[in-house]
Amino acid sequence: MNPLQMDASHAVESRLESKHTNHSRLSHGGQRLEPILKTENVWKIYRTGKVDVPALRGVDVEIMPGEFVSIMGPSGCGKSTMLHVMGGLAQATRGKVLLDGNDLTTMTDAARTVLRRHKVGFVFQRFNLLPTLDAYHNIALAQHIRADGFDPHRFEVVANLLGIGGRLKHKPSEMSGGEQQRVAIARAIVSEPKIVLADEPTGNLDTRSSEAVLNLLASLNKDLGQTIVMITHNPEAAAYGHRVLHMRDGLVVDGATVH
Repeated sequence: MNPLQMDASHAVESRLESKHTNHSRLSHGGQRLEPILKTENVWKIYRTGKVDVPALRGVDVEIMPGEFVSIMGPSGCGKSTMLHVMGGLAQATRGKVLLDGNDLTTMTDAARTVLRRHKVGFVFQRFNLLPTLDAYHNIALAQHIRADGFDPHRFEVVANLLGIGGRLKHKPSEMSGGEQQRVAIARAIVSEPKIVLADEPTGNLDTRSSEAVLNLLASLNKDLGQTIVMITHNPEAAAYGHRVLHMRDGLVVDGATVH
């Protein structure tokens, strides 16, 4: 095992040992908080020709304010579909999806779009930055889309927090993968969303860049109280969360209950 692998292994062990400590943030005054995100018997069925293909088969999940939850599972298990349904990018076939008290399953596409702008920040594996814009304008665009106007103070705080102040005038093609993902995370949090949904955020990064991004997400959760749900297939990455949900065949098979 090389030094980097040893460091990663020690980090995993440390985070696993600290989970019970982190969970104390999920209650206030001895009373249980309401979930920021909750799914109730959620199904997602795709129609392929004359065949119904279920991607989700009755998923029940609660995400509490301030939690960092990792969702793991093999390819095709439904974890990315679940993230998209949670964030209102896809409509559940049946069941309920409650985001900050709003039932996404009863909303129109337009209403879900407005809700996403104000409540959800997304981080994608392939960054999804606009290639013709520099980092500054990729991030600022998120604030303008929210319709609250550009907030230069919030922008500066986020840029400094993510360590990208010196790269703001660079376009995506002029940045490394790790730098692009930092810009993508800045874009996700600059409008102060209730929850950040990250779909394989380290999937296109090398080991060092992956560790840097995961440490950054953990810091955002710890220091800002940012609620995060992260999809990953990597158990070392998953260990950065307070708890891990395992999925198989469209179901959450363990880890779904908050204690």
